[in-house]
Amino acid sequence: MKKIDMELLVGIFVIAGIFALGYISVNLGDLDVWGKKGYTIYAEFEGIGGLKPGASVEIAGVTVGKVKSIRLTRDYTALVEMEINSDVPLQDDAIASIKTKGLIGEKYVEITPGGSEHLLANGDKLRETESAVDLEGLLSKFVFGKVE
Repeated sequence: MKKIDMELLVGIFVIAGIFALGYISVNLGDLDVWGKKGYTIYAEFEGIGGLKPGASVEIAGVTVGKVKSIRLTRDYTALVEMEINSDVPLQDDAIASIKTKGLIGEKYVEITPGGSEHLLANGDKLRETESAVDLEGLLSKFVFGKVE
């Protein structure tokens, strides 16, 4: 009888460990398993400079969403689809900029809130955008003295 009790206790411990490991993996990996949804907005950029799907969307350094997809439009601009947390209202005159974390870090979208009373709804597009800075182009102009 004692052997069965010990095996049962070890089994319960192993199952609890597996659940704890799964929970930690989901939370640290920032996976959207729990159905945390927001609303989708779009922004069109002349150049995205290495921005990738899954990149963070930030306001004042706080992550408020993520980039869902990026596709090329008919007029050869990049259309960036972003999912914003539902508890973060954005004005329709907000500005989206592509920034770099650090000197050579990863790209992310920074949103500067506007002052309008009209809020963006699901599927709306930001009118004002600032494309990524082309660091290689700036360096080549500086090194080779090409001023345009």
